[in-house]
Amino acid sequence: MTIRPATAADLPAIDRVFRTSFCDTFAHLYAPEDLASFLGQFTPGAWQREFDDPAFAFQVGGQDGDVVGYAKLGPVKLPHVDPEGAIELKQLYLLGQAHGTGLARQLMEWVLDEARRRGAKRIALSVWEDNRRAQAFYRRYGFEDRGPYAFMVGNQADCDRVWEANL
Repeated sequence: MTIRPATAADLPAIDRVFRTSFCDTFAHLYAPEDLASFLGQFTPGAWQREFDDPAFAFQVGGQDGDVVGYAKLGPVKLPHVDPEGAIELKQLYLLGQAHGTGLARQLMEWVLDEARRRGAKRIALSVWEDNRRAQAFYRRYGFEDRGPYAFMVGNQADCDRVWEANL
């Protein structure tokens, strides 16, 4: 597994990883119309706008030349977090074939290094309240639960938890 900065040419692969990973993990929780509404926000134009915005940063992870994971940093939009001096881990997604390979660790190390490079003192993220695997992963990096957050998937509000760590 190797990681590298994403390019605009990687955006379709990032979208594929996002949709596949999200649906493999969470699709069973939602009515089809709510899932379709949520996924509909992630258009090629929306990915491109974030990619072109210097407030965001993308890193991809690959195996045999294929993108199988990515991480995205951006401005803090979560409750319970003072945005001053903070950055948000917006997404860290891997395809199932990349689980257990060390790619999540590599991407997380890049996330923390990039956050520090950008001058952040803290980093925040949200994770579904029942995603114990992700919570254990983030806990290893010093993240602590800061409280509940209504993460909307279409018209369904999931109970996510906001987590934060000092850098």
